[in-house]
Order: sequence, then structure tokens, then C-alpha cells
Amino acid sequence: MDNAIGSRSVESLDEIDRFIIESLRQDGRMPFAQIAQQLNVSPGMIRMRYNRLVETGFLHVVAVSNPLRMGLNTMAMIGVRVQGSRLLEVAEKIAALDEVVYLVVSSGSYDIMVEVFCRDRDHLLKFLTESLYKIDGIRETNSFVYLKIIKEIYF
Repeated sequence: MDNAIGSRSVESLDEIDRFIIESLRQDGRMPFAQIAQQLNVSPGMIRMRYNRLVETGFLHVVAVSNPLRMGLNTMAMIGVRVQGSRLLEVAEKIAALDEVVYLVVSSGSYDIMVEVFCRDRDHLLKFLTESLYKIDGIRETNSFVYLKIIKEIYF
């Protein structure tokens, strides 16, 4: 197995690696000893595997906050159409805005899809009019305000 950072493929993950990843997806604070016990291996082996998964980029450890609890009660997905030659330039400018939590360059009806978290509708309006719409190269936007989140998972 190649241990160079970034050179492992998904196929190089074995059942133990997959179990570690799935266990930590379910509970990011699950002790290595508990994972080891479920697999009938040593906690040291789980620690070594975990470190390798992090070093090779298969696993990232982050804290995921609840935006509603953080006072960000208005969320929206915004489809953006841009002048073709300025696509990546516009994407970088939008990505730099504080309210933006997710941005992808996409195919289809919109060139860029942007997810934003704002305190309230006034904040969203200010974001749209004072930040987003002032970026040169944007031709058109369409905002979809979230009414209720039914499913949200993290991989």
C-alpha cells in the first residue's frame, strides 16, 4: 500500500479504514478504544490508521456548528449566471464574502451555486444588494430562501 500523502485511492481503503470513517461520521468524538473494541483490534492500531487517514486526506476533523443556534436564521441558495470569460474570477470574489458557506461552479441553468447564511432577511437583502450584486461579471441571480431543512448530512 502506498503511504505517500494524497496518492492513496479509494480502492486502497480496507474494511477497517471504512469502519473508522463511518464510526467517526456517526460520532466524531468516539474514543479510539471503543472503535478498537468493536473491531477486536488494539486502540494503537486505530490511532495509526486514523492518523494515516488524516494525513492522506481521506478524513478531515472539523467542528460543525448549527447556524440557527449561531443566530443565522436565514439561509439561501443562490444561482448565479456570469459572463463566461469571468467565471472563475467571479467565483473567487463571491467565495471571499463572509456570508458564503458553500460555492460550486456548475453546469446547467446556473454557472455558480452559492449557499449563504444570514442573520435575518434584512441581512440577506443587504448581502444581495451591497455585496453580491456589486461584483462585476454577474449577469443574473436567482435566490432560493430555505423554509425548512428536512435532511442535512456531512460526508
